[in-house]
Amino acid sequence: MKIEKTEFGGWQNCLRLANDHAELILTLDVGPRIISYKVTGGENVFKTAPDEFGKSHEPHFVQRGGHRLWIAPEDERTYAPDNVPVAHELLPDGVRMTNAAEAPWQIEKELTVRLSPHSSAVSLDHRLTNRGSAPATLAPWALSVMQPGGLEIIPNPPFGEHPRDLLPNRLHVLWPYTDASDERWRWGRQFITLRQTPHSSPAKLGLAHREKWVGYLMRNALFIKTFDYVAGAEYTDFGCNFETFTNAHLLEIESLGPLRTLAPGESASHSEAWHLLGSIPEPDSLKEPALAEWLAPFLSKAGLS
Repeated sequence: MKIEKTEFGGWQNCLRLANDHAELILTLDVGPRIISYKVTGGENVFKTAPDEFGKSHEPHFVQRGGHRLWIAPEDERTYAPDNVPVAHELLPDGVRMTNAAEAPWQIEKELTVRLSPHSSAVSLDHRLTNRGSAPATLAPWALSVMQPGGLEIIPNPPFGEHPRDLLPNRLHVLWPYTDASDERWRWGRQFITLRQTPHSSPAKLGLAHREKWVGYLMRNALFIKTFDYVAGAEYTDFGCNFETFTNAHLLEIESLGPLRTLAPGESASHSEAWHLLGSIPEPDSLKEPALAEWLAPFLSKAGLS
């Protein structure tokens, strides 16, 4: 695995993490942000915004695309600009990027990224630190903005049986603009799937997600994000550790850490991992159970079987 300075989209100060299987591009002129992730010789799986390339120091939040760290619950703090250069520290297998705390909220953002030397696997730690003088209640919120046109695959908990299984085993949270009857959704027995289309109206779903992973299928590439659910912890948005948002331009795969009240100087962290499989055959069918059979070897390769 090697780390080298590079340019991307007009930002002169970026870092490229690469091995024989995959590469990541991290922006240092703005962020912390991962602007590109792809298998060797493949396409960037993250959506970017070319009209925002190379720019910095805007006084307001700028979307830009890629993967970023936000503050939950969604309020004014969430949209604090991250448009200035970040400090960074090189690690043996990755990079730690830090965005200094700024007024009025004084929350420091830190993103640590490590690339496996032997595969496309990436491990990420998202850390928020209260650098202010008063307690702050928040949760780390990790958002990956995916290329349009793909299919999101969200596993359901194991199917139960009545009258043996009398207690609920899932929680779905819908936002006011989400139409569950929209044909882009498929509410299956094994999976919930969501198709991003250029005609997509805004929709958002949140889950108390204990199934460890969510996938996104794009042509001949499969992106898998893994993250944990902490039993007994308090999560924002009625208890969601996973949320997804889509509109006509993009689809976001979002994971969240538990909600915590941080005293001055305290930190909250949230980890996730990625796997990217390229040059794979497309499934013969997107219906169950054919989709489950097609996914099985890829989930096994990601350690999820």
